Amino acid sequence: MFELTGFQRDLLYVIAGADRPSGQQIKESISEDVGEVNHGRLYPNLDTLVERGLVVKGQHDRRTNYYQISEEGKAAIRQRREWEDQFVPFVE
Repeated sequence: MFELTGFQRDLLYVIAGADRPSGQQIKESISEDVGEVNHGRLYPNLDTLVERGLVVKGQHDRRTNYYQISEEGKAAIRQRREWEDQFVPFVE
């Protein structure tokens, strides 16, 4: 995950928390937190996640793609959380 940008990591987490979201659904979800995201920023970053094997891209129908976290993506999130916990343990 260290080779990903912060935005790409955020996209990975959004996809992991959703059930096969479309690009539009991802855009709406992430825009709530980071501000407006345009297509020119979103889709190249989603493609990077697909190319790295962290996300699987499929089709809902002829016009709509979906994105789903892969097993590699799940493992990357687990490893990232373990790494983060070394430095920021759970605090109540």
